[in-house]
Formats: sequence, structure tokens, C-alpha cells
Amino acid sequence: MQTRQSDEVETTCPYCGVGCGVLAKVAADGAICVRGDPEHPANFGKLCSKGLALSETMARDGRVLHPEIAGERVEWNTALDLVARNFADTIAQHGPDAVAFYISGQLLTEDYYVANKLMKGFIGSGNIDTNSRLCMASSVAGHRRAFGEDIVPGLYDDFDEADLIVLTGSNAAWCHPILYQRMLTARRVRGTKIIVIDPRRTATADESDLHLPLDPGTDVLLFNGLLAHLARVGAMNESYVAKHTSGFEAAISLALADAPSSEAVALGCGLPVADVRLFYDLFAATERAVTVYSQGVNQSAHGTDKVNAIINCHLATGSIGKPGAGPFSVTGQPNAMGGREVGGLANQLAAHMGFENGEDVDRVARFWRARNMARTSGLKAVDMFRAVGDGRVRAIWIMGTNPAVSMPDSSRVRAALKRCDFVVVSDVVRTDTTRFADVLLPAAAWGEKDGTVTNSERRLSRQRPFVPTPAEVRADWRIICDVASRMGFADAFEYADPAAIFREHASLSAFENNGARLFNLGALAAISNGDYETFGPRHWPQPNERPDDARLLAGGRFQTPDGRARFIPVRQEGVAQPANSAFPLALNTGRLRDQWHTMTRTGLVPRLMANAPSPVVELHSRDAAENEMDEGDLAYLATPYGFARAKVRINDGQKPGQVFLPIHWSGQYAVNAGTGPLASPVTDPFSGQPELKHVPLRLRREVKAWEGVLISRRDLRPTGFVHWSRHKVEGGWVYELCGTERPDQGVLLAKGLLDPAGRAQRVEYDDRRGQAYRAAVTDQNGALMEALFVARSQQLPPYSWLLALLAARAPLSLQERMAVLSGQSPKPALQAGRIVCACFNVGENQLAEAVMAGSTTLDQIGKLLQAGTNCGSCRSEIRKLLHENSLQAAE
Repeated sequence: MQTRQSDEVETTCPYCGVGCGVLAKVAADGAICVRGDPEHPANFGKLCSKGLALSETMARDGRVLHPEIAGERVEWNTALDLVARNFADTIAQHGPDAVAFYISGQLLTEDYYVANKLMKGFIGSGNIDTNSRLCMASSVAGHRRAFGEDIVPGLYDDFDEADLIVLTGSNAAWCHPILYQRMLTARRVRGTKIIVIDPRRTATADESDLHLPLDPGTDVLLFNGLLAHLARVGAMNESYVAKHTSGFEAAISLALADAPSSEAVALGCGLPVADVRLFYDLFAATERAVTVYSQGVNQSAHGTDKVNAIINCHLATGSIGKPGAGPFSVTGQPNAMGGREVGGLANQLAAHMGFENGEDVDRVARFWRARNMARTSGLKAVDMFRAVGDGRVRAIWIMGTNPAVSMPDSSRVRAALKRCDFVVVSDVVRTDTTRFADVLLPAAAWGEKDGTVTNSERRLSRQRPFVPTPAEVRADWRIICDVASRMGFADAFEYADPAAIFREHASLSAFENNGARLFNLGALAAISNGDYETFGPRHWPQPNERPDDARLLAGGRFQTPDGRARFIPVRQEGVAQPANSAFPLALNTGRLRDQWHTMTRTGLVPRLMANAPSPVVELHSRDAAENEMDEGDLAYLATPYGFARAKVRINDGQKPGQVFLPIHWSGQYAVNAGTGPLASPVTDPFSGQPELKHVPLRLRREVKAWEGVLISRRDLRPTGFVHWSRHKVEGGWVYELCGTERPDQGVLLAKGLLDPAGRAQRVEYDDRRGQAYRAAVTDQNGALMEALFVARSQQLPPYSWLLALLAARAPLSLQERMAVLSGQSPKPALQAGRIVCACFNVGENQLAEAVMAGSTTLDQIGKLLQAGTNCGSCRSEIRKLLHENSLQAAE
């Protein structure tokens, strides 16, 4: 593998919590080249499809490039003065709890640190929370209950060394593909068994040894049954339990009552009893077993109990902090862990200290010389936006996140932001949330940022700038410090650079620590600017006294008052939102393979949009039949909180009674297709994390009278349509349209999207009955600017051949003009088809042709087309296509 080049900048990927190292280079012509860092220990040079496409997300189209007040461009001083004055006035009139910050795992640790310091130390409120509350707050709460501190004891090396890997609530093949490839390598090299626990049959489940499609919300029952089984068969480490833990008797008593037998567990979880027994027997017989869990566990009204049910099983076997063993929380954001370190959650203080300990509050106040230290926890995310809505919070600053889309019950969140007296948003691009900003501040983007992040295995890495920051754009930490200074706190926020902030953060972690907290960066408290610049990836803790072993808790000493880990008795509660006659189905939400959050970055990359270009709801064929739906129909989805629309995809990988809708679709890319309005605001009582995985739902089929597609260079937001979505292609956008109106009304509505006459040349075909319409609009050189097809439902002609004409920007021939009007390609040509491998831009038609030519295995496809040979997240789909096309070839 190619080594680092002298002109490459070492930085870290801004997507998931794997924390992959990236090498970036800017060529003389300004072109940006990005590749995986072969020396970074998180990924060893591998990048997933999103990481490989990072250079394609860095165009300045859509960037927020200057401050705005009420949508009008202003100078920085004017904007900052207004922010500081309004926050100060609100505090003076209504108290510090009348203001709030909602921040993001996209921030760097240095940004997070100063935001938390300003709110909790100097404004004097705990009202700062983060979108990580939606991601891993239940893991934090579970760790603190069991270990006394928010500790992930394991390392990524454990995936290489385990003999059994249990993935629960984690579609790692799509969401953490670089880690999943390590797991598959262990399976191939050392025979590691992989068990996947997930209601859906995902790409991860497709390559597992055992898939347990449990009913949503029954995780506690499954793991209580495992704990009971370990006790019954004598597979516990009794000496470890006696010496290093407390609370076992209460926990096992409740587990035995909750899960008296494998049969009872199987019945309660909706699983075959033989599969439950196989899981239990494998776990009991395997010393090196890792349980990897993610959003499917955390995003629940009982998420903390689920986390502790998992940890209980590993405490029982004494496998905490041991090589190839233990519970392992993987995070969804690049700096979710860094936010936890600096106290970015409303119920925490910096450096793993907490409000529940008065000495911690005093310690942080003394270190900061804080004038008005917060003494109690603030509002967690869901409660924060409720408070915005009812007027308790009158001014809010949102940094680097899009709660108008991502929050549960997001219709109420949008109403709250509209009602709020003063809304500040600092972000890189315009989003659904920036629409509500009274003040909009332009923040630095990836490639411009300078600071640190911490990945899921507690490894600190640097993000470094490699492109110049636009003239009127500023780093988040600088914006926060500028506001703090104007509020009268200049002496506490006089940082020359991110290195100075990092030194203070490291110093606080060691301040009066004396081993009370494992989080300790004391050895880095005096790091020079030069050493900070060359800072290489490393795990915490980094204490002054000695270089600590990267693996934590292996010695059996925990951060509790008695030094023992705590078993937490948990019971299977009724699922948070049981189905009923009004809402008979259960909605599950999650991520797509090539997309990220609300698509503010990935939505701009054609090859990342090509695999799943429009909103799709997946349901089992039985549910489709019961609701009289076919593939491609338009479904109306309703929960007690809101509604959405999406096309139907029938997938028997769904269990009957369950429906899956991806989280990514915002108002920037579709109308009423997001999960936010559907999701439940019910939260876990310990973590405050909302229930996003099991929401009661009903479906109905919308009768489409017409469909249309607009292919255009223009960036539009259609209005007045029952349903539309759009996706980026080379040279422009594709807009998919449909409606329930009569076809002639649909034609009139769609025509209104075309570039107005006079600015361009138009040729068109209009059916006399108004049942169909086709048009092409060309520029002054005769090149295609846009094309529109409208037809009755199910009669829309193929249009993928038009994309090449749009991208080429060459004058259309007479034959091509006539082809647009006829709706037929002027000449037969193999189109790539829907993209399956985004890393190498390989489509399903190319794969089908390869099969017909004799390729029958993944290896053969990889050698011929490279598909599936990088991050591997498309391997499951390739395998399915190989099977389907082989059957067709045999017929």
C-alpha cells in the first residue's frame, strides 16, 4: 500500500465514530485528492464509500459564506454584537435558564469545550445539549451505572482477537463498514463466529453465522435470558463476580424471574427457541466474546436498561477489558466521544465530572474561575425544544446540526423555532433549520477545521486544515469566544488557537484527579504548539504519572465508591409504544449505506445518491398485501405525531408488522418524507434518549394518477406537489414527481417547473387529452438544460439515457431532440443502472452483464469490476444480484 506523501495532510474523516485516518492533497490546479491513511490504526488505509467521496463534497455551492441577520448580509461585528446583546438581555430579564445551546458531534473537541464552558461556567445554566443525545446517551448512562464512569473498556483490536462477535442493534456493514470488514477478516482467518441481533435482515445479518430477528423492544428479555443461562450452566466467573462486582444477587434474581427459560425468551422475543439456545450456548462456551451495540440498542425509551443488560452478561463472565472480549459501544458521529469528554451533555460536567457531586461542581468552578457556575443539570434535547416551544427558553443557539429534521416530533420542533424570540444558527450550509435563524453565522467546514476528535475506542486524532477558509467564515471555537468576549467574559476566553484550548481541556482532566476519574490527559496539558501540530493518534487516558495501558478496567478496579462494578437489575418492560388498532404496525428507522444524517454533505455527490435516489419505505409482502400495496406505490405513513410519504419497496427481510424508513430525507431533498415528524418524543428516564426504533404506525396507499420526472441543471424546491424528491446527478438534478390529481392537472403543475420561455428554447410534445407531456429545454448553444416527462401512473418512459445528455452539455442533434419528444433513447446503449458499488461506481446492469458473461462469485466480480473490494458494504447486495441473475441465466 502506498505510504504517506510529503504534500499530503493527515486528518480524520468527519463521518461516523470509527475515526478513520485520511490523507488529503490539493493539486496545483486546485483539485482535491482524498485517500485512506495507511498508517492510521483505526482504518489502515481503508475508507468507506462516503469517505472516498469526501473531495466531492467540498464545493462551495450552497455554503453559508457571510453572516446574516433576518436573511440580510451583515458584518461580523454587527452579527456578534446582536447575538451577545440578545443573550445578555434575555438572561437579565428571565434568568440564565431562559437561554440554551444545542450543539453537535460534528464539532471538534476544542469547539465543544468552549461552548460548554461558556454555558455552564459563565452564563450559569446547564442548558447545553448535543445531537449525540439522539445517538449514544443511553450508553453513557449505562456505563456510568455499571462502571461509575463513562468508559468504553475495549479497543478495535478486540474485533481481530474475538472468537465470537455479537452485533446487536448495529447494521455495521453499512454504518461502520471499516470495522465490519475487520470482523469479517477475523471470521475468515480465525473462524470467529458472528451473531447479529436485529429485527431486520440487514446487510450485516446476510454475512452472519446466526441472525436473531427479535421483536423490537425485547432486548432486555434476550440478555436477561443469557445472564440466567450463564448462571444455570455454570459459565460464570464466580471469583471475578465475588471480588470485583456488587449487586449480582438482585440482578440474577430479576433475570431468572424475567426469563425463566429459553422457551420463555423465545416466545417473548418472537424467535425460534433453537436459535436462542444456540446463541446462549455459543456465548457460554466462548471466553473471547465481544458484544458490539449501537443505535438499535440506544435509541429506545428503555435504552439504558438494554445497555446494562448487555454489560451484566460480561460482568458475569469477567470479560471486561480483556483482549477480544467485553461490551463495545460504537458511536454514530466523528466526535460523539469528544463531546462526552468535555461535558457536552446537559447532565454532565467537563472531564467526566457530574452535577450529582457537589465537589465536582466546585472543582470545575475553581479551575475555570467561573463567575456563575451552573449547579444543576440542564434540559436534555427533547425537553429543551419543548421549553423553546412553551417559552421557557427564549433564545437558542444551534451549532452544526439540523434539529428541524432530525429531532423526534420535528413538526413541533419547527413550530417551536418559529415561535422562539431569538434563534442563532452557526453552520456550514443552508438547512431546514437555518430557515428559522434570526442570525446565521458561517462556520468552517471539514478541510478548514483545526482540532481534535475522539473515536469509539477512545482514540484521539487530529483534524487538520488543507484548504483555505473562505474570507468571512470562522471556526466554531472562535465564534463562541467572540460572543463570550462581548458578553463580558473576555478574560476566560482569550485563546490564541485550538492548541491553547486543548491544553486547558487536558489540564482540567488532571486537575485534582488523583485517580478519581480514568479520563485523564494530564501528560498533554503542556503540549507545545509544535507537538500539537504533529499530534499522532493515541488513546486516552494519558495521565502524567505513567503511560496508561490503552485497555481499561482489565484489573477489576472500577470508578465506583467501593471500586466494584455494579450489576444493574433490569426487567423487560412493555415496549415503549405498543401497536394498537389505530396504529397496527411498528416503525423502525435507520441509516442508508451511502448517506449521512440529513444529507447536507452526501446529498451533493451523484454516486452516493445513485444507490437509493428517492425515499423508500420497506415492508414485508404480507403487510403490503394487507394494505393493497405493490412495489413502487406511494404510501402515506402516519403515527400519533405526524405523517410522511414514500415509495413502497417490498422486502421480506422485514418482519411482518414492521416498517422501515431511512432517517436522511429532509426538506432539501423531498417533501414530507422524513422520519422526524413520525418519531416518538418519549424518552428513556435515565438517559433522555428518545424512542426512535419502535413507533406505532398505520399505512394507506395513495392512488397516483400521474408521474413525472424533471431532469434539470437548476437547483429547485418544487411546491404544490403531493410528493416529490430529488437527487444529484452529473451536471444537475433529477426531480421525481407524482400526484393524485387528474393527469391533465398534473401536466399543468409539472409544466410550471420548466425554465420560463424566452430564457431558453423549448421543444415539446403535448398529448391532446392532457394525459402525457414531454419537453426539452436547450440553452443558446443547443445543449440540454432540462427535460420533462409526464405520464399516467405506471406509464412513464425510461429516462436514464437523458442523464448523459445533461452531463455532456453538447448541442443536441436532431435525432436526440426527436428522441426526447418520443420518450425513447436514440440508440441502444448499456446504462450502468442503479449504482450498487459506490466506491467504484458500478451499477446493477454492469453486474448483470458480468454474470451473463460467466462471473458467478464475489471474487470474480471483484476482479472484473472492482465492486465489493474496498469497504465491502455492497457485498450483500452484489450477492443477491448474483443469485437473481444466475437464476435468470439458467431459465
